[in-house]
Amino acid sequence: MNRVRARGAVRAAGLAVAVAALLAGCSQHYDDQRGKGDAPVQGRAGDNTPAEVYNFPDGFGNLATKCVGHGYRAYVTTNANAPSNVQIVEDKACAG
Repeated sequence: MNRVRARGAVRAAGLAVAVAALLAGCSQHYDDQRGKGDAPVQGRAGDNTPAEVYNFPDGFGNLATKCVGHGYRAYVTTNANAPSNVQIVEDKACAG
């Protein structure tokens, strides 16, 4: 009887791994369909440096900022219920 239980446990573990792999593979597609995924970058060229993120309390969008281009800074807010707000302003500190 222990052998039967062991087989059942192995099958259950295998099924759990398979389901987890399927769900992990679908998450990017799910985010892309909802407009929450990353936009593709042609030729994989671009600035992949992290943004500086300022967290706000629950119910308020967070703020991310970073230099974009030469001499400009982008400010982006996150919002789960509406489009993000984006502002790009001149910033001499971003002359890089």
